[in-house]
Amino acid sequence: MMMSEMIHLRGHVIDSLVLSKVLDILSAYEGIRYEIRHAKIGHTREETSEFDILIQAETETLLEQVLEEVQQHGAEFSHRNAQLEPAPKDGVFPEDFYSTTNLPTFVRVHHRWIPVENIEMDCGVRVWQEGDHWRASTVPMARVKAGDLIVVGHEGIRVTPPERRDPTSVFAFMGSEVSSEKPKERAVRGVAEEVRKAKARGEKVLFVGGPAIIHTGAGLYLEQLLRNRWIDVLFAGNALAAHDIESALYGTSLGVSLELGAPVRHGHQHHIRAINRIRLLGGIRQAVEQGVLTRGVMYTCVKYGIPFVLAGSIRDDGPLPEVITDVLDAQDAMRAHIPGVGVAIMVATTLHSVATGNMLPASVRVFCVDSDSDTVIKLTDRGTHQTFPIVTDCHFFMKELALQLIEPFHPKE
Repeated sequence: MMMSEMIHLRGHVIDSLVLSKVLDILSAYEGIRYEIRHAKIGHTREETSEFDILIQAETETLLEQVLEEVQQHGAEFSHRNAQLEPAPKDGVFPEDFYSTTNLPTFVRVHHRWIPVENIEMDCGVRVWQEGDHWRASTVPMARVKAGDLIVVGHEGIRVTPPERRDPTSVFAFMGSEVSSEKPKERAVRGVAEEVRKAKARGEKVLFVGGPAIIHTGAGLYLEQLLRNRWIDVLFAGNALAAHDIESALYGTSLGVSLELGAPVRHGHQHHIRAINRIRLLGGIRQAVEQGVLTRGVMYTCVKYGIPFVLAGSIRDDGPLPEVITDVLDAQDAMRAHIPGVGVAIMVATTLHSVATGNMLPASVRVFCVDSDSDTVIKLTDRGTHQTFPIVTDCHFFMKELALQLIEPFHPKE
C-alpha cells in the first residue's frame, strides 16, 4: 500500500526556482512517485502561480522524509494542528523537533495559523499561550527550558517561499555566481540604492566588519558612514575595535603606519598597549568621556550613540572590556539588534559574517564583501541564500560606498 500526501506550492515558485527544486527532490528518491494534479501559472511578473502535487511513497518513513525536505522550500500540506511536545530538559529539544529555516513561517495551533516571531534558521519553535491568544517564536537550542512546548514533526507548519528577484536588477547579475569579474562600481551603487530604500522604509542598516577595514585605511570611510547615520548597528570582534583604537592612539594598525605604509619601531606592541590603556580606563566609553580616545570608529559609535556588539573569539588579545567572551551571551546581544534590520553589509570578516547571516531572516538584503571568494561562498553554503556577493578589496568598497551616500564627501572631517 502506497502512502500519499497532497502538497501545495503558492507564490512566485517558477521564477524563484522553488518548483524546480521541489521536483528535483521528488525525482531523486527511489520509491517516490508524484503527479501534478493542479497547475495555475501566473501570466505576468506580478501574478503568482499555484501547484498541487500528489506524492506517493512506499513507506510512511520515506514519505515523512520527503515531506520534511520539500517543506523547507515552502511546500504546504494538511491542515492539521502542529504537534507540540515539552522540552525534556534545559538546552534539549524533543527528539523530532522541527528545525527552522530563515523564511517566514507559520504554525497551526488550535485551528489558527500564527506567525513564528524572530525567524532564524537552525532553531526550534516554541509555542505558548498569552491570555486568550497563542504565540510562537524561534528558540535556539541553548536557550530552551525544560517544559517549553516545542513544535515537532512536519504537520501544521507553513513556510512562505522566497520572493522572486527582479531579473533586470543589478542584484540578479550579482547573485548569479561568485566571481571577481563583475562591475564593482555598479555593484556598490546598487548597495547604496538599497541602503537608501531601507532608510526610507524606516528600517535599520547593520554593518558587520573585520580588522582589514582598519589595516587598509578604510576606517575613516566607516567613520563617515556612522557619523552620517547611514549605519545603525555595528557588529565586530575584538580585532577591529583594538586596531581602530591603536590607529587613533598611535597612528598604526598592526604596527604599520597608516600614513607611511611602513612598520614603525616597536609598532608590534601598539595594539596590546592600546588594549591595556582602555582596560585601565574602564572601557571604550570611559576613554571617550575622559578625552583619551578622540577619533576612530569606536569613538564615533560612542559619540553618536550608535550601538555596537563586539563578539570575542579564542584568539583575542586582552580583550577590550566591551568584548563579550561568552559566545551564547554574544549571540543573544546580536539577536537583540536584529529586529527592524532591512539591509546587512558584511565586509572582510568570515567568522562574524557567517554568525550574523545565520541569525538573519530571509527578508533582509545581505551584501557580503571580501577579496576572498571563499568567504561569500561559505555564507551562502550555510543557508544565507539571500546574500549578494561582491568580490573586491574592502578599501575600494568602503570608499565607493561613502562617495555614493555622502554628498559632499569630506574624508578628513
